[in-house]
Amino acid sequence: MNEIQNKAELIRQKFRNHELVMGAHVFYNDPAITETFGYMGFDYVWIDGEHCAFDKQSLLNHVVGAYAGGTASLVRVEWNDPVLIKPILEMGIDAILVPMVCTREEAIAFVKACRYPLGGVRGFGPRRSNQYGALSNDVYLENVERSFLRILQIEHAKAVENLEEIIQVEGIDAVIVGPNDLSASYGHLGDVTNPEMQEIYDRIAYICKKGNMPFGVSLGPGNKEFITEWIQRGVSLISCTDDISCINMGSRDMLQFLKSVNADE
Repeated sequence: MNEIQNKAELIRQKFRNHELVMGAHVFYNDPAITETFGYMGFDYVWIDGEHCAFDKQSLLNHVVGAYAGGTASLVRVEWNDPVLIKPILEMGIDAILVPMVCTREEAIAFVKACRYPLGGVRGFGPRRSNQYGALSNDVYLENVERSFLRILQIEHAKAVENLEEIIQVEGIDAVIVGPNDLSASYGHLGDVTNPEMQEIYDRIAYICKKGNMPFGVSLGPGNKEFITEWIQRGVSLISCTDDISCINMGSRDMLQFLKSVNADE
């Protein structure tokens, strides 16, 4: 039997130890970017299948890149749909994330899409998830329930209203706040730091802590004060950089330096 490397369980252990789990986003197609984030020491890489131009092969390449770099692969699918979720699970990911979950019923449907019958509706057809057959069905099925994290995204006012019910759904490992869409649903599109939103964020943190549910947030790297505020709220996991931003920020810093040196000549 091949050794099973359960990065999902390592993250759960960090949750239990109240250690911050740190992640990066990847938007470009090259899986070497994901591998690099792993080598840099991130706990996971958020592979964005919702907004990016990834086909299934691109997603799989990133999942393999995460494994090569020693980090966990978190794939956000396009929608809370078992048809979209199923092939991603077969890739042997470490965590799956669905966007825009707003009700308890939607959270239950997500968990069922991730589980085999009788507890769910997932069809049986493991590929990389059972190491291409290197694991026997018995070993695979014995470990599959804990082999990946089931995470849902809170990014609508309706989700906040129903949050106490949502986090009580058995099988959910964590929730992640999406400030951009969440603020938009309150009428503050593009204004994630609006004073009203600060109260909403605090409410989410309070509900999750009260319900013993690990919670996180997805942020850009530009506003370090905003990042610090979320860490102070007690998030369990945080994604706050990405490949596009790294290139933008690094390029601008170097251009500014070169222009300043040139102006001095």
